[in-house]
Amino acid sequence: MDIKKFLSESRAVSPVIGVILMVAITVILAAVIGTFVLGLGDQVGDTAPQASFSFDYDGAQEITITHESGDSIASDQLSVVIPSDLSTPVISKNDGSDDNMNAGETIVVELDTGETLDDGDEVRLVWTSESGSNSATLQTYTR
Repeated sequence: MDIKKFLSESRAVSPVIGVILMVAITVILAAVIGTFVLGLGDQVGDTAPQASFSFDYDGAQEITITHESGDSIASDQLSVVIPSDLSTPVISKNDGSDDNMNAGETIVVELDTGETLDDGDEVRLVWTSESGSNSATLQTYTR
């Protein structure tokens, strides 16, 4: 091997490195654009709120659901699901001045006269996203 020829040769690796970098940039760009085109990048607003609720059942016709802590939630995105064998209850919200469910506020569910929760019955507080595409059970009460 001729060392003088090796040191004076003008070929370099830089064209290969340049091609590799261009391919890498193209792949990364395609991945970012593909994410937004497929709609994977705009699902931030449809995540369930993080909040804690407590249930108080008086043993007769009234269930009180209290927002203990966590995110403020739009009242129209909350619904109370009761056992199917009971009539549609009267639901009222004891709140402050806005349309949000904030910590310390309550929802009162009044069952029809003579109806009660049986052992094993579940009452669920369900959140539904504004678009209606997502929903989540925030809290469940089992008698």
